[in-house]
Amino acid sequence: MAKAEGWVLPGITGRSARSRHRRKSRMGLAGNAKIIAAPAYERLLAIEPHLRRSIPILIIIFLLVVAAARFVSLLNWRDDIERDAKTMLALAAESIAVTLSVETSSEEDGADRARALIEETSRRVGSAERRVLAVTDAGFNVIAASSNGQDMVGRSLEAVLSGGQPLFLFGARAGVMDVEVAGEPWLALIVFIRGQDGAVAALTSRDALFAEWRRSVSLNVTLFSLTAGILMVILYAYFSQAARAQAADRIYLEAHERIDMAMVRGRCGLWDWDMVRGKMFWSRSMFDMLGYEPTDEMLSFGEVSAIIHPEDGDLFEIANRIVAREIDQVDRVFRMRHAEGHWVWMRARAQVVDPQAPELHLIGIAVDVTEQRTLAQQTEAADLRLRTAIESISESFVLWDYSERLIMCNSKYQQDIGVEANHVVPGARRRDIETLAPSFRSERRILTAASATSNSATFERQLSDGRWLQVTEMKTRDGGTVSVGTDITQLKQHQGKLVDSERRLMATIHDLSVARRAEQDRSAELSELNRKYMRETERAEAANRAKSEFLANMSHELRTPLNAIIGFSEVMQSGMFGPLGSERYEEYVRDICSSGSYLLGVINDILDMSKIEAGQFSVEREEIDLCPLIRETVRVVVLQAAEKNIEVKSDIPETMTMFADRRAIKQIVINLLSNAVKFTGEGGHITLRARKVGSAITLTIEDSGCGIPRDALKKLGRPFEQVQNQFSKNHTGSGLGLAISRSLAELHGGVLKIRSNEGVGTVVSVRIPVQERKRIHPAAA
Repeated sequence: MAKAEGWVLPGITGRSARSRHRRKSRMGLAGNAKIIAAPAYERLLAIEPHLRRSIPILIIIFLLVVAAARFVSLLNWRDDIERDAKTMLALAAESIAVTLSVETSSEEDGADRARALIEETSRRVGSAERRVLAVTDAGFNVIAASSNGQDMVGRSLEAVLSGGQPLFLFGARAGVMDVEVAGEPWLALIVFIRGQDGAVAALTSRDALFAEWRRSVSLNVTLFSLTAGILMVILYAYFSQAARAQAADRIYLEAHERIDMAMVRGRCGLWDWDMVRGKMFWSRSMFDMLGYEPTDEMLSFGEVSAIIHPEDGDLFEIANRIVAREIDQVDRVFRMRHAEGHWVWMRARAQVVDPQAPELHLIGIAVDVTEQRTLAQQTEAADLRLRTAIESISESFVLWDYSERLIMCNSKYQQDIGVEANHVVPGARRRDIETLAPSFRSERRILTAASATSNSATFERQLSDGRWLQVTEMKTRDGGTVSVGTDITQLKQHQGKLVDSERRLMATIHDLSVARRAEQDRSAELSELNRKYMRETERAEAANRAKSEFLANMSHELRTPLNAIIGFSEVMQSGMFGPLGSERYEEYVRDICSSGSYLLGVINDILDMSKIEAGQFSVEREEIDLCPLIRETVRVVVLQAAEKNIEVKSDIPETMTMFADRRAIKQIVINLLSNAVKFTGEGGHITLRARKVGSAITLTIEDSGCGIPRDALKKLGRPFEQVQNQFSKNHTGSGLGLAISRSLAELHGGVLKIRSNEGVGTVVSVRIPVQERKRIHPAAA
C-alpha cells in the first residue's frame, strides 16, 4: 500500500492554521507629566533593550580586565620567585665549591669540612623547608648534606635525581634544571669542585618554593570568584523580575515538549475522554504512532471507534459499562488501523478521575505493543521448532531447571520412565516423577575422562522391562540438568554373547593345554580340540565384526538426529527468524549446539574406526606433494596451539612426493598434532619432521609434553584406550585418535611407533612406503 500523505481521521478537517501574536502592554504617563516626560520616556523605552543587553557585557569586560591584570601580576611574581631561587642555589653551590677547591684535606676531614661549610652556607642564604645542599665525591656519591637531606648521604646522586643527566656531564654550565626526586619536581644545580674530584649539589623543591605563591593564587581566585558571584547575584536580581514571565512561558513550553518527546520515544500516547460529551483528546504522540496528521481539536466517539478492529472489542460497550459505574478503569489490548492501512497493536490503560462525580472523565495512556506481540509469536514459533526437533530424535531427552523441576521432555522419555503423561508436566518435581516410575533392576555409573573434567555423568540402567539405557546427564550454566538416554539393549546383548564366547574360548584353551600335557599321544583328540578352537575364534571374530557393524550403524542413526539438533540450534543461534527473547534461551541454544558438535565429532571417530575394523575403509592412492599438504594441516592446529602459547615448527623438504590416500595422510597428521597440542603444557614446543629413508617416508612429531609412562605405551593405539594419569584426566577425548592413525598407517603398509619419557616429552613416528601400488579395497570379512 502506498504511503499516504496528510492522512486525517474520518470526519477531521485537520490542524487549523492559527497565528498567535504576543501582546505588548506598555504603561503610559498621564496628565502634565506625560507632556513633559514623554519624549525622554520614549527614548528610554527605545534604548532599554540595548541597555539591558549591554549590562552583562560591561560586567564581563570588567571581570575579564580585573582577572587579566591579576593573572599577569601573579605570573610575574612566580617568575621572580623562580629566578631568585635559581640565583640563590647558584650562589650557595658556587660558594661551597670555591671554598672546597682551595682547601686540601683527607677524606674524613673533607666530609667534616663539607658539613661545616654546608651549615655555614645554609645560615647565610637562609633556611628553606625543602632546600638541600650536598657535597659528593668523584662518583657522585653524597658524603655530606644539609639537615633536611641526610637521607641522601651514602647514596648516589644519579640514583636520587631523575632527568638531570646534563648536570652530571656539564656541571654549572648546564645551569639550574628541572629534575624529579622521588617522583616530585625539584630544581637542581651541580657545580664541580675545581682541582678536586667532587661536586656540590644544590636542590630545592618546587612544591615548597611555590607554596606561598599558590596560597596567594587561591586567595585571589577566591576573591575574584566572590566578586564575580556578587556581581552575578546583582545581575540576576536585575533581570529576574523582567524575565519571570518569559521564563514561565519557556518552562511550560519545554516541559510540554519533553513530555511529548518522551511519549514519542516511548511509543505511547495520552488519552483524555470526556464521557458525557462523547469527545476524546489525543496527544501528538498518539497521532504519530498511527500515522495521522496531528490536530488540536477533540475527536468524536465515532471517529475513534471507526479505526478500532471490530474483533478486538466494542468501544460503545466499554463506555456503557463505565457510565453504568460497573468499572472505573480500563486495561485492554486491541488493534487500531494505521494511516497506511495496516493494524497496530495497542494496550490502553485508563482510570476514571472521580468515580463519584456526575460528569465522568477518563484519562489514560495507550502503548504500542506491536513489537512485543511479534516477538512473543517468534519466540513461540522457535520454541515449537525446538520441541519438534527434540521430539523427532530417537533418544529420550529431558531438561530440569536448577530446582530439579521439569522444563521439557519428549515422548521417548515418558515411554522409558513408565509414568503416565498427566504426571509428567512442566513444573513437576523430579523426585515425584522418579517415585512414580518403576524401580531399575540395576544401575551403574560409568567413569570416563569427560566426566572427570566436566559436570557430566554417565549411567547404565536396566529398566524393569529388561531394556538397557545409557543415560548421560550434564549440568547447564544456570544450574539445570539435561539428560539424554540411548537404548543400548542390543549392544548389551552382543556384549553378553561376546563374553560367553570368550569364556567358552578360554575354557577350550584350558582343556587343550591340559590335554596336551596329559596325553601327548592323543593326536586325534587334539585335532578335534584344535578345530573347536578355530570355530570359537571365528565366532569371536564374527561377534567383534558384529559389534563394529553395530557401532557403525548406530553412528549413522545418531548422526541423523544430531545434524537436525545442530542445524536447528544454529538457526536459532543466528536469529534467522528473529530473536529468541530471553538470554537463557540463547545460552541453552549455544549449549545444545556445542554439545551436539562435540558428540558428532566423537561419533565420526567411532564411525571411522568401525569402518576400518569392518573392512569398509577404502584407500585411494594418488601422488601427493607432501610439503603443502602438511603445511595446510599445521595451519589447522596452529590456532589451538597459540591459545596455549605453544610453538609449532615444521621441517619438511620442499619437494617430497609419495603415493598414498590424501585424506588418510591428512587425518593421521591432524590426529597426532592435536594429541601433541592437547598434552603439551603452556609455553611448550612441537616439531614436525619428514624424511625419506630408503623406500619409505618417516613422519616424526616430537613434543615437550607430560610424556607417557612406560607401562602404558603397550596399550596405546588400541580403540578407546587412554593413559589414565593425572594429566590425561584433565583433557577430553574418546581415545580413538591414535587407534585410527595406527590403522590408517597399517592400511598403507606402514607402521606407527611411539617413544616417550615421562616428564620430558613424546616422539611419534609414522613410516609409510612411497612406492606406487595398485588401489587397495580391503575385503569385508
